[in-house]
Amino acid sequence: MDSTSLLLHLIKKNYKVYALSFNYGQKHKLEINKAIDNIAYLRSNNINVNHKIINIQDCMDILSSSLTDKNKTIPKGHYEDENMKKTFVPNRNAIFTSILYGYALTLSNNNNADIAISLGVHSGDHAIYPDCREEFYLKLFDSFKIGNWGSNKINLYLPYLNLDKAQILCDAKVSIEKLNLNFNTIFKNTLTSYQPDKKGRSNGKTGSDIERIIAFNKNGLKDPIDYIDSWETVLENALKTEKEFKSS
Repeated sequence: MDSTSLLLHLIKKNYKVYALSFNYGQKHKLEINKAIDNIAYLRSNNINVNHKIINIQDCMDILSSSLTDKNKTIPKGHYEDENMKKTFVPNRNAIFTSILYGYALTLSNNNNADIAISLGVHSGDHAIYPDCREEFYLKLFDSFKIGNWGSNKINLYLPYLNLDKAQILCDAKVSIEKLNLNFNTIFKNTLTSYQPDKKGRSNGKTGSDIERIIAFNKNGLKDPIDYIDSWETVLENALKTEKEFKSS
């Protein structure tokens, strides 16, 4: 959801986009298929996005996380609950960003152009994911600059850093309207759940589900993706979970 919103944001700003999706053995790798569907939809509307899928599953198998380990259960509850730290993948964003940086340097050299690296990290991730914080990226990029030639042409663009999920969704709505696209088509081709079933449906109970459902509700929208239960049921559970978290 965040990456899709970011993609639309960048297209709206007339960036030429080179997008990378990572297969790192995540239980929700169906998100990659959703991304492929959205790229195809954009192309059908004369919006071309260069999209590559990077398979790093082998090197990520050695990292412990409930997102990748079949023997570990994805926790349920509010996104900022302590137990959500089980979904943290050690050094994941540093690994992703290192690959992105190398790709950016290559594109810059090949095209003699300035390149902006953009990620969909946002304020909702700050509490449990230390690799989603501004200071992490600033220090990481300082290291990359020291270790590479041509870094003067590489910039960092994190437009959602201080926004929450509801604000990101609002930004996506603006982009979709400007680009004359269909909102439900776009967001039906997104996946936020960390543990979808075999049909790709979300149970609406994991932290990432709760955050997404509340974001749609705050924008007065019904989520177009399929949930195991009805929208009314998952919304009721999300609001109850958020209320219980805030009162605890």
